[in-house]
Amino acid sequence: MLRVLTLMLTLLVALPLWAAEIAVPAGQGTLAKAIAGAQPGDVLMLSEGRYEGAITIDRPLTLTGPQTAMIDGMGQGTVVTIDAPDVTLRGLTVTGSGMDSEALDAGVKILKGADRAVVADNRVIGNLHGVDVHGGRDAQVLRNTIEGTRQARVNDRGNGIYVWNSPGTLVEGNSVRWGRDGIFSNASRTGTYRNNLFRDLRFAVHYMYTNDSEVSGNVSIGNGLGYAIMFSNNIIVKDNLSLSDISHGVMLNYANNAEVSGNLVRGGANRCTFIYNAHKNLIYNNRFEGCEIGIHFTAGSERNVLTGNAFIGNREQVKYVGTRDIEWSFEGRGNYWSDHPGFDLGGDGIADSPFRPNDLMDHILWSQPAARLLTGAPAVQLIRWAQSSFPATLPGGVVDSAPLMTAPQIAVPEDYAAMEAEAAVRRDESDMNDIDVNDLSSH
Repeated sequence: MLRVLTLMLTLLVALPLWAAEIAVPAGQGTLAKAIAGAQPGDVLMLSEGRYEGAITIDRPLTLTGPQTAMIDGMGQGTVVTIDAPDVTLRGLTVTGSGMDSEALDAGVKILKGADRAVVADNRVIGNLHGVDVHGGRDAQVLRNTIEGTRQARVNDRGNGIYVWNSPGTLVEGNSVRWGRDGIFSNASRTGTYRNNLFRDLRFAVHYMYTNDSEVSGNVSIGNGLGYAIMFSNNIIVKDNLSLSDISHGVMLNYANNAEVSGNLVRGGANRCTFIYNAHKNLIYNNRFEGCEIGIHFTAGSERNVLTGNAFIGNREQVKYVGTRDIEWSFEGRGNYWSDHPGFDLGGDGIADSPFRPNDLMDHILWSQPAARLLTGAPAVQLIRWAQSSFPATLPGGVVDSAPLMTAPQIAVPEDYAAMEAEAAVRRDESDMNDIDVNDLSSH
């Protein structure tokens, strides 16, 4: 009983019993002065108008108000720096950061030690980086509208949300447009990035050295690349949409032990998905539709399982060059191929014959692009007929021993479909067309 009473007394002493709501008038320097005079736990109520000058929140406070309350950094440094735990920034407009890439100027920056910060329901507009979670643990970035800059060189722009060495970060329900990457997560872990909308960016989600985390329920429309998981382990990538992205929908590059499921990629990307030197990944129930290449599988990727996926209407369903067969079915269940003329006499949903998506001519065309001029020649058609009739003559490659007869369906809400159509119309004018996503030095 004594221990219980002691604990209760400790908690009561720790509570900010003096917390108050403080109205802060707009003007230059008024907000910084209010922060300096506030007690831990106070709520600063901002009113309509402009609050000029960058601020640092160095104690546990809540800043809130209408979105017509604008904190303006006036082009100098980071606008709002959070340098204390348990800070909330809610419902405001944050604009006017500096443009110094080395200093990582941002609309909102959460520093190391500023744990459990909440940045919610704000408009973060016209800053170099939008929200920079830079060391603070268990941050929450929720339901913000973040619009970046549109400099001519993409690498001169900042990221909508930058997460660096910030375990436990939750990024949910945000709308991010323009700038460089929607979310750039680097050297972090145990994050959850879900239900965000990304438009007109280089990458929607870009992972580097980020482990044990989740990317789910996001929507990428008209970006250079949808979801780039690079040099990261134990990632869940599920139920995301990549609509009219330009280069890739999903990329696994040096990514291992990932679970990639329920994702839809469609709308003319160069590659729906790219698997490069990635091992022991489970890739299932995805739909890859209308790309130049459905899946490009290369660089010695080993021990991956692909099952239940749909490859629909891609110009080349699979690009894989290898000297041995690799099996793309699991426990008697393969994938759906729109160009497989199979039958299901047994009525079990599995085609009666295996499927090989590539033949010898495909390998020649990949290595010698000029040979495409001969694809309609009778000799080429004879070679393809001979290989289909005598499978022993086929080179190594992908084999699906249990092709599916029906494809998984993934619905797209009407508002996202309208955005997809708009992005497709202006696709050729996008400033992301000249990005080489395979140039690792640019990442």
